[in-house]
Amino acid sequence: MTRQEFLRLGGAAAAGLAIQPFSKAATGGDSKFYFAVIADSHIIDKYYKGPESNQEDTESMFRTAERLESARDVINGLSPRMERVFLVGDYFHNYPSPDIDFYFKNETRIDHAKAITDKFNVPVHVGFGNHDYWATGMPRETSHELFRRKLGVKPYYSVDYKGWKFIHLNNFLGYTWAKGDPRFNPSQGSLGEEQLNWFEAELAQQRPSFVFIHYPLTIVETAEVRDYGVHGLIKKHRDAIQRVVSGHWHKWFEFGRSFGPQHLVMAATRYDPNAYLIVEADTKKVSHQLLNIDLVDWNTHYSKPYRT
Repeated sequence: MTRQEFLRLGGAAAAGLAIQPFSKAATGGDSKFYFAVIADSHIIDKYYKGPESNQEDTESMFRTAERLESARDVINGLSPRMERVFLVGDYFHNYPSPDIDFYFKNETRIDHAKAITDKFNVPVHVGFGNHDYWATGMPRETSHELFRRKLGVKPYYSVDYKGWKFIHLNNFLGYTWAKGDPRFNPSQGSLGEEQLNWFEAELAQQRPSFVFIHYPLTIVETAEVRDYGVHGLIKKHRDAIQRVVSGHWHKWFEFGRSFGPQHLVMAATRYDPNAYLIVEADTKKVSHQLLNIDLVDWNTHYSKPYRT
């Protein structure tokens, strides 16, 4: 099996599956379903001020809406039809005000992001990224309240679909994101004991699972409570986890099985409207294929356009 085939395939049956182009893949009947994954859309509004750290980053901010819309239109037009979309954090870019009432008196980037994703033909399940918080300027609870009231999204949750589990973890709930804690370090992720316990219970169900976590595992605390942490849980349940998918770095990277199950970092629609994953899941073989992985330009923002 080549490196690209290894990346494309996942699950227990990976070594034995033949690869087919999406346009020729079987529609699957009851055994297959399809979903898409995107990350780091960074939607802004008229209150955005900038600039970012460099010219490329600043210029990218003013095209985030059109690029997410482009990705959406491609995903909406695919056949076989996508059945779910998962967005791995940084849904929008920062907050223009720490006052929660501001977001109910004004049309903001939260509303813009929702208006775009509402036009997907299928449900979109959004997770939290670092820019969906304001580590030094607004309590985490305010972000949670905004996500709950405006988007109907919990800080972390799972989606059960056709016998599979899709888990949105939140690596901003532990001590590294607790302002005032001596271990406060927003460049490092942590989950907190309550979420770790919940995650362990989800994995204990032993369903084939995709795990979405915004920070790549290399910058998430290995252990948080003695030797208890997300790394150990992922390794312990590697047979159930089909793949771990992260964003944040805005470029394509892959870690193979360095953390147990396959771990991939996605590029961002902020920079490239072709930055999405198209996934075929096989419920009978308990495996999946990344159908457009051969189009990825690794270690860059970019992927080639996908056509069926």
